[in-house]
Amino acid sequence: MPRLVLCEPTELYNILNQVTKLSRLTEPNYLCLLDVRSKREYDESHVITALHVKKKMNEYLLPESVDLECVKYCVVYDNSTSTLEVLFDDDDGSDSDSAGKDVMPQAAIQYGRILTRLTCHPVYILKGGYERFSGMYHFFRTQKIIWMPQVGQNAEHSFAGEADKLLHIQIEDSPEAQILPFLRHLCHFIGIHLQLGSVILIFSTRGISRSCAAAIAYLMHCNEQTLQAGLELQARPHQSAGITDVGHGAQLEAVF
Repeated sequence: MPRLVLCEPTELYNILNQVTKLSRLTEPNYLCLLDVRSKREYDESHVITALHVKKKMNEYLLPESVDLECVKYCVVYDNSTSTLEVLFDDDDGSDSDSAGKDVMPQAAIQYGRILTRLTCHPVYILKGGYERFSGMYHFFRTQKIIWMPQVGQNAEHSFAGEADKLLHIQIEDSPEAQILPFLRHLCHFIGIHLQLGSVILIFSTRGISRSCAAAIAYLMHCNEQTLQAGLELQARPHQSAGITDVGHGAQLEAVF
């Protein structure tokens, strides 16, 4: 009879990375990765390719459109299960303290035991669950941390409670507005977070022209380029507040 087996995060990493001519993830019977956490947690972030396990009347449902009998790797994870001892300590799977909760302790094991009746291969339980795997291989989770320089006014209401992830540059919406005094700070902010491996989003509440100006300024700064070289890296050059002509471009070059 198929059994439950603990799967180290490195093993799942290797399974996800297997390639022939194409990634083996494209094969329908290669991997079935199942997430038994709550719907809210799954929607917030999960391991790529993972399917959310639904519940009805407090009972786990089987994944739709998956032939478990033919799947080579069936991997189940919850938040942090790291042992199979619950199989011996609590064989009936009951847990009175968990009544009313979306996800009970050792949920991966409870669901894994159901799957062992449907497959001829071992069912793998991810050791340490999502918390450990996402900590080791953050690039395999769907949630991405984006650091956002915003150029424009009235940004506070857009990202309430996210002040540590936002650089807000307040510029009036007028042709006379100048972005030049803010460029050193902006380039420093972008450079630090790129070194940390973060993704950067630059946007403006007043349109895209100021965003282009900020992006060009950073390219000039980090690559020690002229204005012309920076403009050539933009797919569609735009006039922008603070960089509207060659004269302003010369001022920008002087900043760096």
